[in-house]
Amino acid sequence: MGATARECEAEGGNVAATVKYSDVQPGAEIEPKSYQVTRLDLVKYAGASGDFNVIHWNERIAKSVGLPNVIAHGMFTMAEVGRFASEWAGDPGAVVEFGVRFSSAVVVPDDDKGTTIEVSGTVEEKLDGNKVVLALVARSGGTKVLTRARAVVVLP
Repeated sequence: MGATARECEAEGGNVAATVKYSDVQPGAEIEPKSYQVTRLDLVKYAGASGDFNVIHWNERIAKSVGLPNVIAHGMFTMAEVGRFASEWAGDPGAVVEFGVRFSSAVVVPDDDKGTTIEVSGTVEEKLDGNKVVLALVARSGGTKVLTRARAVVVLP
């Protein structure tokens, strides 16, 4: 079994485990985070996922099918939002439910900066069993890219 995020942090990882069920209240805002996305990230994701659709790496093809440019994989975008929830909870295993609807593409220009996915969230509800419902928001280029993004996490 792998190390928890809390154990990784103790060994120099970047996931902080500071949130406890007793400390959170509905309506509390979660500090926003930004995730940079470059074309290289998309190529790496394509290799990991097996999704080599050309709209995720070839600008000419993406534009020929009506897209403004190369776009990030929807599941890549969703994964970054899941990362936000698990980092907040302090343990990737804490996310027990997660769902989104895709509403807009994340356009990734061909430069060294790429684009940014800004993720924020709110504690929506506290449930039994130390579970907390998070309402999540993801934006890129000022546009909301996911709707109905929600996660349920279990906190210590």
